[in-house]
Amino acid sequence: MVKRPALYLLLLFSLVKAATCFSQSLPVGTPFLEETARRLQISGATSSNTSFSIRPLYAYLPEDIDSLYNPQNWLAGTDKPTRLKYAKGKGYLVFLPATIKQQYNSHHPYGWNDGPMIQAKGYQAQASVGVYTKIGPLSIQLQPEFVYAQNASFEEFPDWQNDTLWKHYYYILNRIDNPERFGNGSYTRVFAGQSSVRFNYKKLSLGVSTENLWWGPGIRNSLLLSNTAPGFPHITFNTLAPLTTSIGSFEWQIISGWTKGSGIPPPDTGRTFDGARLYDPKQADSKRYMNGMVATWQPKWTKNLYLGVSRMFYVYSSDMEKSFDGYLPIFGALFKGKAKGEDEKRRDQLLSVFARLVLPKEKAEFYAEFGRNDHSQNFTDLMLEPEHARAYILGGRKIFTTAKKTDVELMFELTQLENSPTAWLRPQEGWYTHYQVRHGYTHRGQVIGAGIGPGSNSQTLGISWIKGIKKLGFTLERVVRNNDFYYEAFAPIQNPRFHWVDLSLNAYKDWYCKRFIYSANLSLVRSLNYQWRYQHNAAGKEVHTNVNQLHASLSVSYVF
Repeated sequence: MVKRPALYLLLLFSLVKAATCFSQSLPVGTPFLEETARRLQISGATSSNTSFSIRPLYAYLPEDIDSLYNPQNWLAGTDKPTRLKYAKGKGYLVFLPATIKQQYNSHHPYGWNDGPMIQAKGYQAQASVGVYTKIGPLSIQLQPEFVYAQNASFEEFPDWQNDTLWKHYYYILNRIDNPERFGNGSYTRVFAGQSSVRFNYKKLSLGVSTENLWWGPGIRNSLLLSNTAPGFPHITFNTLAPLTTSIGSFEWQIISGWTKGSGIPPPDTGRTFDGARLYDPKQADSKRYMNGMVATWQPKWTKNLYLGVSRMFYVYSSDMEKSFDGYLPIFGALFKGKAKGEDEKRRDQLLSVFARLVLPKEKAEFYAEFGRNDHSQNFTDLMLEPEHARAYILGGRKIFTTAKKTDVELMFELTQLENSPTAWLRPQEGWYTHYQVRHGYTHRGQVIGAGIGPGSNSQTLGISWIKGIKKLGFTLERVVRNNDFYYEAFAPIQNPRFHWVDLSLNAYKDWYCKRFIYSANLSLVRSLNYQWRYQHNAAGKEVHTNVNQLHASLSVSYVF
């Protein structure tokens, strides 16, 4: 059984004499600090050799804590972050930053990469505070999160659309648990948040956690794991810092976890098509077992180049086999032809490969991620149609230093989740949806991967001005919503002018004052053909429904 080796490892970690190491983490999406750490690496201001493709970031040495929570000694003039020692100096305790995040959507839900916050209209707030303690090999981080959302009503997919369009819409709804609105009335939840209990030995860590995870080099999106949904409970075995070998340095993480459903049914469940009910209820037990791994390699011959691979399986807990392959399918065959009875196991896999190149002298980075959400049958199938069931992310940024010693940063990122043309010839599930695991790749109703959602694409361009570690910038972003649905539903119309596209102009600023950290964002969004609201007026003229949206957010953190 798999459980016994895990128990033996746990006992081993608790008995060995631990080296001086830490495992305090900087949670995924921490305003200001996480982005600063990455930018300092790009500009050559730090000697960090982490890939920034496996997050959260961890403090391995005592000085790493200051580099994460006090970059470039920005707390100068005040005391450093407070640490309380106990057990004759063998243990210590740190109070984690207290943070309040707020956001507001004026017309309809918008935004992603916001952890336990939900897609909602109106006002929303998230509060968190916590402590971290370590003694010997044991470390405990408790950082719960509280969320309140006004969750006001808004215009959803129009009930006046014909039954044919609703049929295609329900084809998606029956394959994912991703509600447009999280019930009626306000939404209030308390989550375990960025909490963990770990046993650490040198650069290795074994433990249980509910932290958000981010795999891959992307900034706006990640194919397999992001912080769009709340963190899910998982067992983790990971590195705390790159392991150096004769061929380069390695980082990895292996997890086994469990995700839950939202419990919220889709809209208009009584609608029918040709007398048949469109709504197909999902199974009552929404719990899904997740098993995934990610690994990066920095070859010793090509410094600052990081190559990586990630793989994730998910299956209903009730369908999971009690075997090695059931618990750890990530170690199974890569090709479906060599995986016996894979289709009968009622599970789905996602796989990606990625690369990130950092050029400190040029103050630049470039990255790419390519993923598949289905096995190839064999090597020949992979070579004939590598684009089948694919998605990808491309991005980069470059920092220029002006004569006034102010840095100007240019960035871009594009994400493509829309199905490839191979769907015309062979069955293809969209990213994050599935016909057997019908809650999809979600946790508590939100996508675990790229926040733009199934069948969507995005393009982002940005410019910012950096003074020290303070930042002011603007981005232009285009998001086309669920083209997989659009091409199926609107194909008979043969009209290319009814995609739902969000165009946004975003202004943001990150700054600090003494022990306070501030991060603000203001977005003006123009939604073209919102909710695919295609129709004709009484005169037979096409009518486009375009709406304006104001999205604003403000985060304030206090470093103890």
